[in-house]
Amino acid sequence: MMNDKNSFHYTYSAKEQKEIEAIRKKYSTHKEAEDKLTQLRRLDAGVTQKPTIVSLVFGIIGTLILGFGMSLIMTDISEAIGLYDTVALIVGVLVGVVGLFLISMAYPVYNRILKKGREKIAPEIIRLTDELMR
Repeated sequence: MMNDKNSFHYTYSAKEQKEIEAIRKKYSTHKEAEDKLTQLRRLDAGVTQKPTIVSLVFGIIGTLILGFGMSLIMTDISEAIGLYDTVALIVGVLVGVVGLFLISMAYPVYNRILKKGREKIAPEIIRLTDELMR
């Protein structure tokens, strides 16, 4: 009996502790305060993310449309659709021009969305940079 009073039992598993902490973070309502530099970086990255995605979508869709127009002109796909010779050439060129227009609009769309995003977030960025430069 004396042996039981003087003994100490302890089990520790780093793997289990990490799992417990991860589960706890999911259900914790308290959010840890984000430091100002991290917040500044997150805001800056968020401003460029939306215009990048939109311009990529414009460019990709435009490229696919341009490719479809080229394939109407250069392959037998036009005959399968029911377009022949001159009509396929005219339709292919028009479809290709639409694709080129979308591709050429990708960069101006990027700049416009970026400018609006920067105007929207500028006060917060300026406030954070003023606090960090003190």
